[in-house]
Amino acid sequence: MAENYEESKLYRLRHSAAHVMAQAVLEKFPEGKVAIGPPIEDGFYYDFDLPRPLTPEDLEEIEARMREIIKNNSDFVREEVSAEEAREIFADQPYKLELIDGLEHGDVDEHGNPVDEKPVISIYKSDAFVDLCRGPHLESTGKIHPAAIKLMNVAGAYWRGDEHNPMLQRIYGTAWLSPKDLKDYLWRLEEAKKRDHRKLGRELDLFSVSENVGAGLVLWHPNGAMVRFLAERFWEDEHLKHGYDFVYTPHIGKADLWKKSGHLGFYAENMYSPIEIEDQQYYLKPMNCPFHIEIYKSDIRSYRDLPLRYAEKGTVYRYERSGVMHGLMRVRGFTQDDAHHFCAPSQMPAEIDFVLDFSLNILRSFGFNEIKAYLSTRPEKAVGEPERWRDAEAALEAALKRAELPYEVDEGGGAFYGPKIDLKINDALGREWQLSTIQFDFNEPERFDMTYIEEDGQAYRPYMIHRALLGSIERFFGVLIEHYGGAFPVWLSPMQAVIIPIADRHVDYARQVAAELKEAGLRVEVDDRSDRMNAKIRDAEKRKVPYMLVVGDREMEDQKADIRRRSRERLGAMPIADFKALALKEVEEKVEG
Repeated sequence: MAENYEESKLYRLRHSAAHVMAQAVLEKFPEGKVAIGPPIEDGFYYDFDLPRPLTPEDLEEIEARMREIIKNNSDFVREEVSAEEAREIFADQPYKLELIDGLEHGDVDEHGNPVDEKPVISIYKSDAFVDLCRGPHLESTGKIHPAAIKLMNVAGAYWRGDEHNPMLQRIYGTAWLSPKDLKDYLWRLEEAKKRDHRKLGRELDLFSVSENVGAGLVLWHPNGAMVRFLAERFWEDEHLKHGYDFVYTPHIGKADLWKKSGHLGFYAENMYSPIEIEDQQYYLKPMNCPFHIEIYKSDIRSYRDLPLRYAEKGTVYRYERSGVMHGLMRVRGFTQDDAHHFCAPSQMPAEIDFVLDFSLNILRSFGFNEIKAYLSTRPEKAVGEPERWRDAEAALEAALKRAELPYEVDEGGGAFYGPKIDLKINDALGREWQLSTIQFDFNEPERFDMTYIEEDGQAYRPYMIHRALLGSIERFFGVLIEHYGGAFPVWLSPMQAVIIPIADRHVDYARQVAAELKEAGLRVEVDDRSDRMNAKIRDAEKRKVPYMLVVGDREMEDQKADIRRRSRERLGAMPIADFKALALKEVEEKVEG
């Protein structure tokens, strides 16, 4: 099991660095008011009410003072205090006084978060600074490496997230165990900017979002559509090979269907307003599952029919607020690569093994080899018999063990209708993304009265398993762009090779080479512009085309091409047949880059 972040040394380090930063800020602005300052992923922040906006120069001064405080090596000392004592200590800090009221009444913790039990009021002192805090911290400020901290930026933040409250200045910082860790983190940040799928989407002409069409609705350009087509064709081929049946379902469904499924009861805030058709209400579908259930129920099912595996790339529509949409990662209309497995209880363990193995193989084919699983189990409030939950959870965990996949158990973290496995991948920068979900559902089979006829002639309830493999095609494409930095592997590249004639007299030969490669199924083009050869090479590299084939007098005479990769590696002169074999092998084996 992975170490809990809140129990890690990094968490204590960043919590300690946040206090050091707050001390430095209040020394610079003695009249300043301090709010909250927790560690977060990869860093920490603190909110301040200050007499003027902070500048980059201020951050430099604060950071320099932090290093001096660290060198003082003051101990972090914890004390438990009464509410009255806390009010005396923070008499001139209105935000702290508000938190103390919440702590006294047992409503919130020292960061303003709701709590179930009345917390102990504690403070931490270090050097000249004291704050409401439950910890934990390092032993002393000197345990922070002065060359492994950095203040990143300033942003506005409403007190307690309420737009009716004062706007504070939030200083973000980061702290690491060593200067090398900090350097690596800053490199990852810069690399992430270069790989931002929105930036590359424009530069490589992959997709766009138009205000005339609407926010969160993606327009796929020819280059992006080609990558999507290739990914989906592979997806389809693999599903057919593994016993799935494809289905297609409408974009809208009657209100009664969504009432029966429970979506109007539990999910209405994420659905769009109804459409009136002939005095009946219809809704844009937020999910595909009720339609797949209706296909199942269109006939009497026997144990001999099971398992049934229905797969669909179904476009769904979910209401997202403008502030949370983000490129391809969070949109309002997206295609979900859904599958629903219907099986008898006796088939369930084998079906889980199958779907997990299938999902892992697909993800690895796209170049995602670092995969971790999260198993979410029965929550306190749940539908379905406890023994079914136990059987399902045991099957999920056994499948993870057989797959030798690292996993964590989220006790009680399952949905009310069934346990699940979430598969998360690490991209080229080590960032974790959730893609696949394997979700049991004990709710829908009951709601829709789903049955199958067993060998004894009696009707029984089937197991239902939801499976989203890539998740959202749009989001998966965004992850794919950032993972490869837009330099897709040869099998997914919109254009796999550009033939570059050095002079006009080489154009006919370049077209002959292109025709031969196209006949073999490769995507190639001839750059016959009048630009110089080096300009054409730079343009192909900028477009991240995997191969450039330069042809001149010698290549034309020898029936070869001078082969260059987009990485600027030169393979030298090569017979066209040899290059063709090389490229086709990379396509066949799905070589990563």
